This record gives sequence, C-alpha cells and structure tokens, in this order.
Amino acid sequence: MADLEKLAEKMLAAAKRAGAGAADAIVVRGDSLSIEVANGALEHAERAEGIDLGLRVLIGQRSAVVSVSDASDATIETMAERAVAMAQAAPEDPYIGLARPEQLAKSWDVGALELADSAEPASPDALKELALATEAAALAVKDVSKVDSAGGSYSNSSIHLAASNGFSGGYSRTSTGLYCTAISGDGLNMERDYKGDSRTFAADMMSAGEIGRIAGERAAALIGAKQPPTGSFPVLFDERISSSLIGHLMAAINGRAIARGVSWLKGAMGEHVLPDGMDLIEDPTRPRVSGSKPFDGEGLPVARKAWVENGVLQGWVLDLASARQLGLESSGNAARGPGGAPSPSVGNLTLTPGAFSREALIAQMGTGLIITSMIGSSVNPNTGEYSRGASGFWVENGEITGPVNECTVAGNLRQMLGSIVAANDGQAHLSRVVPSLLVEGLTIAGG
Repeated sequence: MADLEKLAEKMLAAAKRAGAGAADAIVVRGDSLSIEVANGALEHAERAEGIDLGLRVLIGQRSAVVSVSDASDATIETMAERAVAMAQAAPEDPYIGLARPEQLAKSWDVGALELADSAEPASPDALKELALATEAAALAVKDVSKVDSAGGSYSNSSIHLAASNGFSGGYSRTSTGLYCTAISGDGLNMERDYKGDSRTFAADMMSAGEIGRIAGERAAALIGAKQPPTGSFPVLFDERISSSLIGHLMAAINGRAIARGVSWLKGAMGEHVLPDGMDLIEDPTRPRVSGSKPFDGEGLPVARKAWVENGVLQGWVLDLASARQLGLESSGNAARGPGGAPSPSVGNLTLTPGAFSREALIAQMGTGLIITSMIGSSVNPNTGEYSRGASGFWVENGEITGPVNECTVAGNLRQMLGSIVAANDGQAHLSRVVPSLLVEGLTIAGG
C-alpha cells in the first residue's frame, strides 16, 4: 500500500506542476487467477497482474480525467500534462469540485471490515480440482446431460485514493469464487441453469460439490418447459433475481437521475415507495462483504443509512456534484475508478424480510409465476413502466406444476414496489440481502 500511496502523491505533484488548480488520483493494483475445466480436464487457465492509474485535474470549473497502465515517472508527467490540456478545453461545470477538508473522512478501521483474506490463495492446481469437483457433482445429477462451463477464480486488489485537499487512504480486498452451468435434456429440448458462489474469505465458500449439485438440480428441473398462459397473475421474484427490483428503485433515487429530472421517483421524497413496515438499509461497514468500504470515492466517510424507512423514501443517493446541483450535502456514495470521474452509487443493501417462507408465499399466491431467470430489460426512466423476459415455474392452487419459459412480465415499478410481499430467504453473506418478493397482478404474455 505504501507504493500505491507514493504513486498517487506523484500524480498530484505532477498535476500541480502542469498547472492544475486541484486534483485527485487513484491507483488500483490487482492480480487474478481464473480456471475453467471441461470434460474432466483443464480447458483454460489465465493469470493477470496489472496496475491502473487515474488522474482527475480541475482548473476552475473545468475538469478532465486521464488513465494509464504504466507507472513510470515519464508516463505520470505526460498524463498530467494531457489532463491539464484536456481540462483547459473542457466546458465549465458549476457543480464539480473536491470535498472541503471538514467533509473528509478523518479515520477508519479497515481491519474491522475484513475485506481481505490473509490466508494463502488457492494454487492453480487446487482451483482446478475444485472446479473439477463442481463439474462432477453436476454431472451426477439425474437428467443432466453435460456441463456447459465450470471454473474457479481468485482476485486480490489494492486501491489508494489521494487528493490535493489533503485526503489520502487505501485498502485491499480479495475474492474467491466457484461456478457451474449445467445442461439438462438433449437436442432441441436442452435447458440450462447456473450456481455460483463468491466470498471475500475462501473459508466461507460453499463446497464444490454443493455448487455443482445445485446447478445440476436447477437445470434438471427445467426439463419440459413451456410457455405460461397470458393474463394478469401474481408473480414471485425468486431470491436469485429479486434484487433486480430493488436495483431499479436505487437507480430511480440516484442523484444524477434526480438532478436531470429523468426518474419515475422525482418528487417522491417523503412518500411511500415500499409497503408500511419495510426498510431498505445500506450498510458499507458489514464485515466480509463485497460492497463494504472504509470511505467513498471522494474521500468522504461512509455510514449506515436508511434509504427507505417504514416504506417512506428518505433521501437521494448523492456524490458531491449531484448534491451541489440539488442544493444538498453528499450522502457519501461516490464511486470512482481510474477511467472516470466520481458518480453516485450504492453498495450493501438489506431489505426488511417478511414473516413467511418462500414456500408459504407460493402456497398463498394461488395461480401465478415464479421467476428464476430474466433476460433483457425495458424500463421507462420517467414513468417506471417495466417489461422483462422471464422463465421459471408455473403455480396452480399454490403448488408448482412445472417449468415455463419464453414469456414476458410487465407492470409499473411504482405500483409493483408499493405492494410487494417479502419472504424471509435473503442470503446474509451477499452484498444485497433481498428475499424473494411477491408482486400481485403483473401482466404475463405467454402462449
């Protein structure tokens, strides 16, 4: 981390020499390993190591960002000169600017977040054996004809952010993952499904056998899928894909969308957007979770916050620029990469679970659709009109009767989210802990 801090300081010094009035710099260094297997043998192995440097310079109310993947002194000097030249030619933006010193995060405890696994990462051979075990477990499931892909991965990345306003901080994070995509049936009747697991700490991973078995069972359950009937029915968004609905909500309260006036929730502050009793909490301090971080992309402190409380919308997701445009203070939600300026973003989210299990909600829904997979997306950002391709299982009289595919579900997001019923099956280790969600009266276009 000390090396990354020195590189960030070099970029700031070069920007000052080139004529920048203010600047911030980000350095990201990472290495990764990925393994793919097929038919009981290694198919592909790849290792990557690299470093990326990003520099944003500000001259008055003009700015520019330049990124490179070469950390030499000569390259840093050149990138600073180019960034300043670009900024001088850029249009003015009245809302850009670094944080005031009193806004900056003053201290943080990276260790408490447990973002990086200190154990030795799995060797290529060990990852290969895990991937092979995943493939074998899927193939052992009845009606699974082949495994489309199976593999494992490991990554370790470090980031350091520094700015001319005095901020300087960094951290590292790791990730280990396994996945399997199984295929059932044959000929024109093939179906596929997937299971994967990714954790900050390898010791927390599901077993390879369990991942493969679940992938196989999911694929086998889809044999004989057909189109569901057309009409208005209740729809259960399975826990696997339910977070996509909450993602649409978060996109609608993103400060940039609100500032541009292109959100179906503009003007909804203080109004119900979820049912009574339901909270939507962001907590970037959860340990061992991929969306946790000690500070945001502009060096501001992060903290637990309620975006929705008792069903009522509490705030907008803001970085410094969108906050200034709206006459507000940043919510500490800036995200930043080497190749671009900061922008508002959210990390860990938890939706209040319901009192019933997924199975209980299925029994209650009568006749309708369980969605386990979605393709495509059509959302009108101004009205919230929603339409997506879907597949999953059909329910009659509260019982699953068989798999379905090639259908479309449609509705209005404001109405959908305002009437959701949550199950209690959210996965606590995920960045987005969102249980299965039951939505009444969606339009299904099937056969």
